[in-house]
Amino acid sequence: MNLQPLKDRFSSLQPREQLIIGAGGALIMLAALYVLVLAPFYDAVKSRSERVAQKEGDLAWMRGIGPEMMALNATAPAAGSPGTDSLVVLVDRAARECGLSTALTGQTPNGETGIRVRLEAAAFDTLMVCLGNLQQQYAVNVESATIDRSGDPGFVNASLVLKRAGT
Repeated sequence: MNLQPLKDRFSSLQPREQLIIGAGGALIMLAALYVLVLAPFYDAVKSRSERVAQKEGDLAWMRGIGPEMMALNATAPAAGSPGTDSLVVLVDRAARECGLSTALTGQTPNGETGIRVRLEAAAFDTLMVCLGNLQQQYAVNVESATIDRSGDPGFVNASLVLKRAGT
């Protein structure tokens, strides 16, 4: 692109006209700088500040409710007793109660007090609730877990090793 004709045209202008065009160009450059660089930066800083304020509010609420939760935890019954049912029966029962029976694809013993469990396309939230129920009601803990995303959002494939507490 040949800019020589533009340079010649600019040179032929009066000094006052050159000053006006130069000032206009500088204003356009400043406006472009603001629109392309500074405005997105300010928006990002503002959204981060709002997020921090929200997190601080959440933290204050958690600190406020902490003593109440500690009091409730102190009065809650202890974790359930292991009982006499086998882990296979307990896991199967818990999966049916939680609605995960179709996701339960395999159970194999793991030593004398453990069991390996495989779930496919299980709802993650439901799985966590089910594991919590097993721990609270039957004192069955998760010894190890491998959880991977499945094809659908919110669903996972999981390999778990469960063990009775205290054994």
